[in-house]
Amino acid sequence: MDYFNQESKRLTYRKLVEGDLESWKEFFIANDRLPFLGMDPNGDTNTFAKDWINNQLIRNEEHGLGHLATIEKESGNFIGLAGIVPRIVDGTEYMEIAYSLKPPYWGKGFGTEMATQLKTFGFQHKIANRFISIIHKDNADSIGVAKKNGMQILFETKYLDMDVFIFGIDKT
Repeated sequence: MDYFNQESKRLTYRKLVEGDLESWKEFFIANDRLPFLGMDPNGDTNTFAKDWINNQLIRNEEHGLGHLATIEKESGNFIGLAGIVPRIVDGTEYMEIAYSLKPPYWGKGFGTEMATQLKTFGFQHKIANRFISIIHKDNADSIGVAKKNGMQILFETKYLDMDVFIFGIDKT
């Protein structure tokens, strides 16, 4: 299993490195969806990007999982992050299929491609028998991606002080 070296139709996935910080700053510029992640849209872009990348580097080392840099094959551009992320929700540990795309890449099917790749990889390599996605109740686009990935609402809860749906899919 090489979690840190995956490929789907239009994308490649690799381990994050500190050098990805500059490119990841773009995610926080003109992004009206930051509140769906529990983030203040008026916060400091540099701090957000640095904290996010550093947290992922730690997660990669501690768990052998986490967000991966996602690269569009055609352009070679770093377009976002996607990964299987350990989460605790209401006291229970889950493996979340999570992704975030830079705003210029929204609406092009990349979110669905990322989520599907991670689900397939996770089940094939027996990372978990159930995967979830934690989605803010108002995030219609991510709800659509979860449904396209075969997920359904398991329950509603609060996560990071937000009202969220926990979507999930079990290995069948």
